[in-house]
Amino acid sequence: MSIDEQIKEYIATQPEPKRSDMKELHRIILNVMPKCRLWFLDGKDDSGKTVSNPNIGYGTQMIKNASGNAREFYQIGISANTTGISVYILGIEDRKYLAQAYGKDIGKAKVTGYCIKFKALSDIRIGALKAAIQYGIDQTTI
Repeated sequence: MSIDEQIKEYIATQPEPKRSDMKELHRIILNVMPKCRLWFLDGKDDSGKTVSNPNIGYGTQMIKNASGNAREFYQIGISANTTGISVYILGIEDRKYLAQAYGKDIGKAKVTGYCIKFKALSDIRIGALKAAIQYGIDQTTI
């Protein structure tokens, strides 16, 4: 199954209204990053054990793991969670920046060092989310 098919299937398995919000969020990110590489991680480790929620990734950056080795990974990610949707903006070095720069303007969301978590798209300001995504892209573009 192609990555596009995996993404469509993952979104289709979400209950409404989360499914519609995930479709729209996917569209929004693709508008911001039209030629980006797409990723799909099913949330399972090499042994098949579930270790995280499945997630969709956008773009490419080099990240270093704990041992100092670099590998390719996505810049922006989205994932359904039990209470809503998480948007991951990876690679921002200053762990306080996202909350300080966008936390007050984004609406009804929890903003941490690299994650913006909200119940529904209608709870947040899309312009602020796009700005946060663009900032993350600008910080991590190879």
